[in-house]
Amino acid sequence: MKRNKYIAQLSLISIVLIGLYSFLEYGHQYFLKNFFESDTFQSDYDDFTHQLGSLVLNPADGEEAKKKIKVSSSEIEDYRNYYGSLGEQIANIKDQYRDRIQEAKDAKATTVEEALIKEREKKIKDITKNFEDDQYVRDKIIKIKEKDIDQYISDRENNKEYFFKYFSYYSYNLTDLETGQSFVKGNVKGNTAYTKQYNRTDDTLDLSLSSDDIVYEGSDGISYDVSNLLEQKTHRYTGSISISEKLFTQSSYYEEYKNFQFHKRLLYFIWLVSIFSIIALFLLRPFQLEIQKGRAFYQWIRKWPIDIRGIFIALNLFATLFAVILLSEHLVFTRIYGTFFNKAMFVFTFIFEFALLFVLVHFIIRQSMMLMKDLDTGEKRAKAIKESILLHVIKDIQHLFLSRSIGLQSIALLITVFLAGVGIVIVSDGSGGAFLLYMFLFMFVATPATLVFLRRMGYLNRMMKQTEDMAKGRLSGDIPVRGKSPFAQHAANLNALREGVRSSITEQAKSERLKTELITNVSHDLRTPLTSIITYTDLLKNPALTEDERNSYIAILDKKSQRLKTLIEDLFEVSKMATGNIELHKQRVDLNQLVKQAVGEHEEEIEKANMSFRVQLSEEPLFAYVDGQKWWRVLDNLLINALKYTMEGTRVYITLERVNDKAQFVIKNITKYEFGDQNVEELYERFKRADTARHTEGSGLGLAIAQSIVDLHQGSMEITIDGDLFKVVVSVPLERLY
Repeated sequence: MKRNKYIAQLSLISIVLIGLYSFLEYGHQYFLKNFFESDTFQSDYDDFTHQLGSLVLNPADGEEAKKKIKVSSSEIEDYRNYYGSLGEQIANIKDQYRDRIQEAKDAKATTVEEALIKEREKKIKDITKNFEDDQYVRDKIIKIKEKDIDQYISDRENNKEYFFKYFSYYSYNLTDLETGQSFVKGNVKGNTAYTKQYNRTDDTLDLSLSSDDIVYEGSDGISYDVSNLLEQKTHRYTGSISISEKLFTQSSYYEEYKNFQFHKRLLYFIWLVSIFSIIALFLLRPFQLEIQKGRAFYQWIRKWPIDIRGIFIALNLFATLFAVILLSEHLVFTRIYGTFFNKAMFVFTFIFEFALLFVLVHFIIRQSMMLMKDLDTGEKRAKAIKESILLHVIKDIQHLFLSRSIGLQSIALLITVFLAGVGIVIVSDGSGGAFLLYMFLFMFVATPATLVFLRRMGYLNRMMKQTEDMAKGRLSGDIPVRGKSPFAQHAANLNALREGVRSSITEQAKSERLKTELITNVSHDLRTPLTSIITYTDLLKNPALTEDERNSYIAILDKKSQRLKTLIEDLFEVSKMATGNIELHKQRVDLNQLVKQAVGEHEEEIEKANMSFRVQLSEEPLFAYVDGQKWWRVLDNLLINALKYTMEGTRVYITLERVNDKAQFVIKNITKYEFGDQNVEELYERFKRADTARHTEGSGLGLAIAQSIVDLHQGSMEITIDGDLFKVVVSVPLERLY
């Protein structure tokens, strides 16, 4: 019996909550209101009259608007400089066409090349004329604005047809007070569901063009607002606007009417039931809820700290309010159509949401009564406070005073900030004396205290940031050690730790950077010839190609394929050398002869190059046990490197001499590219090139391969850079004489 009474009371409370909220929120829309007084209909009516004036009664005159077009000097200047200055625009056009013209030139597509050049010059001529002739620009802007007006008029005509179709259930008989012109549509005197009268004495219908900002994309990517050119005059009308009862019942909008009537009846029913529920709650005696020990869930909640339970009850209150809002809005905003399925879904959803509200109300009541029962004695209240989270927070705050200096400074700042806020309130009353006192205290108490505290906190924050950076492997500069406070001692410890990890962090960062650059360079150098191969393969598929064009494309394909093959072979070779997975065939080799052969191989290229080679070899034979083929590769790579990167008109010096028990090969040249701050050690890395723009042929593996071969022979290779002087010194042990 008690259980049934409790369920009934919970249900009544839930109904009262729904009724109270729905009346406060929706009473002004539905209570003693009909559909044609609702916000929904009024919005539709306003939309109709707005479009009626803009599309039918006051149509825009495009030709008249065009006569009003004016172009200001600022518009001319803005048009000219929209894409930058004259030089910038011309440079941009040339950049756009450079690659396309070069590709056509390389492919010997003369017709395409000439067409692209002609098109480029035409655009440059047009841009140049923009900066020379104001009238030329003015004519362009006028055309853009005329196009925008034509587009607006066209859109209005298209919208007019849709307007009559969408608002077919409206009729009107209106007369313009100024011109006397009448506008009639439909029968306003027949059976109507709604009629709105306008007369001369107290009410007229005021309509205008009401055009919004009209901005369309211009032919040059530039847009203008031409709405100010269209007539904005307001016309006053008398007459009537009505809705045909027959057409209204056949329109899609009739469903809105039926929904309004349904929700109105439903809300009236809920409000009436809520009134009876309030009466029933007064007639029933207050219920008594017994706390059942066997419920594990509730016993678990009772173990929570008292403040957490209070917060949990507050959250449940918010959830209950949300459920009430959700259910009320479901009643009002859900559209109920005639099918049985839709009606069943509406009822099912309503029951589900009501059940959710019922459970939340039950949970709030049960938790509140449990909380009161657990605090009904002084002993229970003392124990609950002792175990509360808030008390633990207070104890943690006490730890602030483990360092009394820090604690006192923190409290002093809080008091200062509080008093500053109180001072603002006092000063706001306009008293001159209070203002002067406040400014004095603000300048000489609040401001210095704040600055001192911020300085200390900044010092602490800097140390915390330093600790965080060190934990992540990042190091910054030294932290200054100020005084003998705990902060200063901590700063000294951090500085000591920093020196211990700096070297490892530096090496790790360098390794990651070089790895990233390696991936980027490999991708770039492999993608460049591959892209050309794909492009010219597609071009060869064209059956209309001439034989000369086909042979030209095939030659380019062969060149790029050989380039890609060389890159892959070099990469494969340097990878094998780096892993030591390579076999050397050492033999006694005369290094003088090997250098002569290497230089001789490039004799033809040296003669063509605008530079001279000075070769100085040792007067005595220099024999070493090396793999002749691999060592020749070292010399060849260094010579190719010199041919590519030596500044034209300069000399390249090559020397080979004995230094103690080693043969030392030196090659020096003046580079055509500036190295800047580039790290010399990084030149040994794979795919690293002095030509950072990568305009020259080459894989960037030459020095890396040479370094690997030298290492395999227990030799050494050193690169030095002095300004533009590039010097490579290679040493290898000579044959030992016993």
